Amino acid sequence: MALKIRLARGGAKKRPFYSIVIADARSPRDGRFIEKIGTYNPMLPREDAQRIVLNAERAKHWLSMGAQPTDRVVLFLANAGLVAKPEIRETPKKSAPKAKAQERAKAAAAAAAGE
Repeated sequence: MALKIRLARGGAKKRPFYSIVIADARSPRDGRFIEKIGTYNPMLPREDAQRIVLNAERAKHWLSMGAQPTDRVVLFLANAGLVAKPEIRETPKKSAPKAKAQERAKAAAAAAAGE
């Protein structure tokens, strides 16, 4: 059985509240789960202590059992010091503006600086 540490959404419309749960990878997002190990309230400010509440002991246990955290949960666990922080990937050069768009941006910046 493949285990995931992921978020299960709760709360009202436009007022999200998430539970951090251990679930079988095949079960739906808000469906059956094995254990709830914390909560995440994105409506609170970043510095609020109640924004992310995590039972570190249980998270450590499930990680040792082979549970794979999702991308968002990895950030929570990294901030708690349970896993290594993921590397920040650079934006690919392919998506950068092309030559003409860069020239227009420079011209607009020069025009704005000249005023």
